[in-house]
Formats: sequence, C-alpha cells, structure tokens
Amino acid sequence: QVQLVESGGGSVQAGGSLRLSCAASGRTFSWYAMGWFRQAPGKAREFVSTISGSGTRTLYADSVKGRFTISRDNAKSTVFLQLNSLKAEDTAVYYCATGRGIATTSNGYDYWGQGTQVTVSS
Repeated sequence: QVQLVESGGGSVQAGGSLRLSCAASGRTFSWYAMGWFRQAPGKAREFVSTISGSGTRTLYADSVKGRFTISRDNAKSTVFLQLNSLKAEDTAVYYCATGRGIATTSNGYDYWGQGTQVTVSS
C-alpha cells in the first residue's frame, strides 16, 4: 500500500521560508514522479511543482517560479519543497502526490498525502 506523509508546514510571516517534506512508502520511489499541489480555502486544488523519478526534470507553476524549489532524495524516498519569499497568497494546504510521469494536473497522480497547512501572514 502506497503511503505519502507530508510534514514541515507551519505559520510564517511574509518573506519567510519553509521546507516541506513528503516521505513515501509502498513502492519503488525512484520509478515515479512526485508532485506538489495546494488548495486554499474556497479555491480549487492547484498545481505547484513536479519532479521526475530521476530528479532531472522539474516543472513549476508560474506563481511560484523562482521562489519554490522541488527536490528529491531517492535513497530516503522523500521529496522536498523549499518555499522562499513566501506571500500571503501562498497560504494553503499543500499536498504531495505520486504518479507515473510528471504532470501538472491532478489526474496525473494516483496517490496523495493528507496535506500540511502553510499559513503566511502579511
């Protein structure tokens, strides 16, 4: 059974940083792409970033490009999302997901974590 467990969320002031982690188990981690999505209150879930199984290819939403960095440690079956220069509009629940290839839509992923809250105060 595939499980994804996010951690690292919290409350920060605008301009601050957080590092989210997502630990995976249940299948060969390096074979699968990993993605991060987020959902703000009253809004649809939106794509944030994705990384290929090897870690050689990444994609970012325009809204986070240059501020967020995705990475992975296949030896530890963990994917990370470094959040810098945070803005109030980054406030959301952040979810990690795993799928067969990098994708920018939710239907490209078959397993999801429970989410971790990020709150940015201005």
